[in-house]
Amino acid sequence: MNKGVAVTGMGIFSAIGNNTAANYRSLILGKHGISSSEILETIHKNLPVGEIKISNESLAEDLNLPENHSFSRAALLGAFAVKEAVTQSSWKIDNETGFISGTSVGGMDATETYFKDFTEGKTDNNRFIRAQHPGFTTEKIAEYFGITEFVSTISTACSSGANAIMLGARMIKAGKLKRVIVGGTDCLTKFTLNGFNSLMILSDEQCKPFDESRNGLNLGEGAAYLVLEGEEELNGKPVLGRISGYGNANDAFHQTASSENGEGAFLAMQKALKTAGISSKKIDYINAHGTATRNNDSAETEALKRIFSKNLPDFSSTKAFTGHTLAAAGALEAVYSLLSLQNQQVFSNLNFSDPMQSSGFIPVTNLKEKPIKYVLSNSFGFGGNCTSLIFRKNGE
Repeated sequence: MNKGVAVTGMGIFSAIGNNTAANYRSLILGKHGISSSEILETIHKNLPVGEIKISNESLAEDLNLPENHSFSRAALLGAFAVKEAVTQSSWKIDNETGFISGTSVGGMDATETYFKDFTEGKTDNNRFIRAQHPGFTTEKIAEYFGITEFVSTISTACSSGANAIMLGARMIKAGKLKRVIVGGTDCLTKFTLNGFNSLMILSDEQCKPFDESRNGLNLGEGAAYLVLEGEEELNGKPVLGRISGYGNANDAFHQTASSENGEGAFLAMQKALKTAGISSKKIDYINAHGTATRNNDSAETEALKRIFSKNLPDFSSTKAFTGHTLAAAGALEAVYSLLSLQNQQVFSNLNFSDPMQSSGFIPVTNLKEKPIKYVLSNSFGFGGNCTSLIFRKNGE
C-alpha cells in the first residue's frame, strides 16, 4: 500500500459556494448551482450553466487589485481558491513552494471582451493578447501570491486539474518540491459555450448523469486547489487526506469522443490502482466523471465494468451540482473526494430517475453515510486524455 502524499489545505470557488464550507453545505443539502447566465453575455440564454453570480469587478475589489489589473476571470476565481487553501494549510509561501495550475480557456474571456473594440480602433488595450495564453492565468495567480520557484501550467482539456494534482504529487514524492499548490481554474466564455453547443452535447435542462434519458451536459465555471506537502514538512500539522494513487492514459480514439469500451478510462483507473498498491475492492466510492453526455457516460460505465466487474462500489457524479467546469473539474472533485473522506459521506447524483439500459448501473441518489477509506475520482478530457486519482483517508 502506498502511504500517499499529504494534503494539508484545500480551497474552492464554484457555483454552489465561494469556499469549502459553502460547497459542503450545498452538497449535503442537494442544492445545485445551475441557472441561466447573468454574468456571461451570450445569445444562448436558454442553456443552463453553473455560473458564479459575482462580477469580475467585485472579485477584483475583494482581492484588492488595482483598477488597471490584467487578471482574467479564471485568474480571479483561482486566486480566491488558492488563498483559502494556503490559509488552511497555515504556512507562508517561500522559495520552496511550487504552483501547478490547469486551465483550458485561460484568459479567453478577456479576448472576447476587448478583441472587437481593438480591431475597430475603439481601444488601445492589447493586454488581452497575452491573456489568451493559458499560462497567463497561472502567471497572474503566482504573481499575486509571490510564487517564483516552480510555476507550471497544464492544459489537457477536462483532465487538466487532475493532471496538475498528479504532477504535484509526483514532484513531492521525487523530492523536487517540499510543498506545492495544485489544481485548476476555468471560467465560462462564449467560445466554450458556442463550441460545446456546436458539438450538440449541451442540454437545455439540468443535466442527468448516468440516466437513460440524459441529453447533454451543463457547462460551469470554478476553481479549486490543494496544498500538498512532503512528510518532513508536516511537523504534526493536520492532514486532510492523502493522494495515494494516480494514473493517466490516452484513449487515442477521437478528438471529442471516447471509445465505446472506454479504453483510456480503463487504463487510467488501472494505473491509479497500481500506483496506490491496492485492489479495486478497496475503493469505497467513485466520484465519476459523469458529464451526462450520451457518449461519455456510456464509455465510463463500460470502463467501470472492466475494472470492478460485479463489485462496483457506490458512485455518483457531482457535475449536476456545479456544471462541467472543464479544466477545473478534476480539482473541484478532488475537494469533494476529500470532503467525502472527512465526513464519511457519498454525495448524491442529482436528477437521476432511469438506469442506462447499456449498464443498469444505479448511482447514489441521496446523501449516504458509510465507512470510506478510499475514493477514486475520474477526469476524462477531449483529445482522449484520461486521468484517475485515488484519495485515502489519513491514518488508514
